Amino acid sequence: MHYTGQVYRHPIEGYTPLLEVTAGCSHNKCSFCTMYRETPFKLSPLEYVEQDLQELKQTHTTLEKIFLVNGEPFILSTEKLIKIGELINSYFPEIKTITCYASIKSLKSKSVEDLKKLRALKFNELHIGLESAYDPAIMQMNKGFTQEEAYENIAKLKEAGFDWDAIVMLGVAGKGKGKIHIRETAKLLNTYPPYLVSIMTTSISDDTPLEKMRDDGDFIECTELEKIEEEKLLLELLEFDDAYFFGGHMYNLIAINGPLSKKDKILERIDKELQKIDPKILNSSYQRDNI
Repeated sequence: MHYTGQVYRHPIEGYTPLLEVTAGCSHNKCSFCTMYRETPFKLSPLEYVEQDLQELKQTHTTLEKIFLVNGEPFILSTEKLIKIGELINSYFPEIKTITCYASIKSLKSKSVEDLKKLRALKFNELHIGLESAYDPAIMQMNKGFTQEEAYENIAKLKEAGFDWDAIVMLGVAGKGKGKIHIRETAKLLNTYPPYLVSIMTTSISDDTPLEKMRDDGDFIECTELEKIEEEKLLLELLEFDDAYFFGGHMYNLIAINGPLSKKDKILERIDKELQKIDPKILNSSYQRDNI
């Protein structure tokens, strides 16, 4: 298999085979991120993609789901994604889901008709790094889109029949702005409900723009307790229940997963776990390892 540099996938895709179609990240400018710092963005030749599919065929007689790597495969042109989808379907005609990371930025270049063509080839369940639908946080984290564009492009996705995963970051708006960050994000999710809500915690990594913002006083970190309170508020505000809540990312102080139809039990579990954590930890902010 052809894999270049760092390779990441959503934790929930732990058993999904990986197919490289790009290396690195086309944006690679998010203020908090170091994931693809050492790997320049490039496209994988179609011949490599086909060679990897041939190799996968040797180990998987059938395959219902595949995860495209790396950072943002959906930035590829519709034409190239169609070719990749057709290749996957030719080797695995029983495929049900072709998934990958995507962004609002990568959706901008896709029309509803483009998305419908891709959906027909089994592209679905896109993991979208939304982080927030609160404009000041989106801008400060240099995500490459606006709140208005988030609404516009998720609307296209839903019209084309896609399921999407909303990746939301706790603490991403900074101290004192958590409630508005969560309220604005919940509004978007309630408007276009995802099939999965994925939570991860903001941490400031070394040598990132976010570290400089903090050191310059332009970004004030939330405490661990404030981040968890954001998580609880989001759960309380979500108005749909036919989705799964994934809070098991390694950055989260409390690992908690479950269907939103049982969010009362999720909230109870969070409160119980909070009682077990040293108040010194809850009232501080600490740095996770760089990723």
